[in-house]
Parts: sequence; structure tokens; C-alpha cells
Amino acid sequence: MAASAGGRPARIAVPDILAAGRELGMRRLSVKAVAVRLGVTATALYRHVDGRWGLERLVGEDILAQLRLPDDPAHGTEAHLVSFAMRLREFVLDHPGLAGYLQVLFPRGDGGQRLLAAEVEALGRRGYAADAAIVLSSAVASLTIAMAASEENSIAAETADGAGLERERAAVWQRLSRDDQLGPAHAMLPRPSRPEYVRLLLTASIRGLVAECPPGRPVAEMVAELAGIGEN
Repeated sequence: MAASAGGRPARIAVPDILAAGRELGMRRLSVKAVAVRLGVTATALYRHVDGRWGLERLVGEDILAQLRLPDDPAHGTEAHLVSFAMRLREFVLDHPGLAGYLQVLFPRGDGGQRLLAAEVEALGRRGYAADAAIVLSSAVASLTIAMAASEENSIAAETADGAGLERERAAVWQRLSRDDQLGPAHAMLPRPSRPEYVRLLLTASIRGLVAECPPGRPVAEMVAELAGIGEN
């Protein structure tokens, strides 16, 4: 948005900031970048958003508002959480930079709170108390977001220098193949696609979480038992 006729500063509103932020995306989002796109000073933005944190929250929560997580009543707890995780993963990867936003603090606004409330209700229909549902859904979301962030970094590396990354991978495989123990074992491993690999890891993790946190088990009891493992 350029300066208005007569040299007066351009007037902006929150919807203008939000639109510019969505166009930039979370990965490129900053007060300076939005100001440049709108043709105003950073000071003009500060009249509408509380600095970088406020800008991130404005755009991040608007993006999260688009995420829908259907609940199939035919799914048990494990199947439901795997479906939740894979849908969340796909959405995060479709919005580069969103993983970093979610890793800092969740929920930070209405969009995140709506998602958390919906998931607590879904687990409530499967017999979970609200506190256990928050723990379980938050654990699954944290694992999913962390894995999506790792995937996003790999995708960015492939985009920046795919040939170089492939050479590095080949060098790793060659080094492993020369090891008498690791080489044969590595050659026998399956080669799932990235989504398949993520689903395998998330399913295994979710299966363990559900086993430790079944409906009706007090959260404090579960935490106390897990905290004592490996201490002695």
C-alpha cells in the first residue's frame, strides 16, 4: 500500500496487515517485511499489533482457523490420534514456518484454543477426563509438530541444493556399507517414503502414549510412574 495522494501517509487497518502477512507466510513474516509490502513504516504497524509477537499471533491464529480435524466416531483412541496427527502434519507442511510458531507456545490465541477444545471433546467421547485429554492431545501434537519442523528443514535443504544433499546421503550410505556390522543391517532395512516413515513413528509413539494414559487413569499417577523410570 503506497502513500496516498498529496504525500499523506497510507492508512492501514488490521485486515491489511493480516492480508500482507498471509501473502508473506509464516517463514518470511516480520514487522519489516509487512511494512515494506504495505508501503508504510514499522511504526504504523505498531499502532495495530503488539510488535513481532502480536504480528505472529495475528497471522498464525488466522491460519490455524482454517484447520479442520473431523472426528470419525468409528475410530478408537489410537486410530483417532493417528488421524489427528497426520492431518496436523499435512496442514503444517502446507504452511511453511507454522511449525516454528506452534513450537514456541500453544495455544497462543483463538485458533489454537479452538483446536485444543475440539480435541479434548473428541477424547472425552472416548472416555477421557479433560485433564488427561489435554495431556494426551498436547503430547501427540508436540511430536507431530516437531517431526513436521524436521521435514520442513529437509524440504528446504532439498529445494536449496538438492544435488548437494543427495551427494551427502550417498556418502553416508557408502560409509555405512563399509562397516561390517552396520552395512548388512542397513541394507536390510525397508525404505518407506517420508509420509510412511512419519506415520510409522507417530503410530508407535501414540500406541505407547495410549497404553500409559488409558481412560480413567489419573494424570498425576502416570507422571509419577514415568518420572521414576531409569533413576536408580
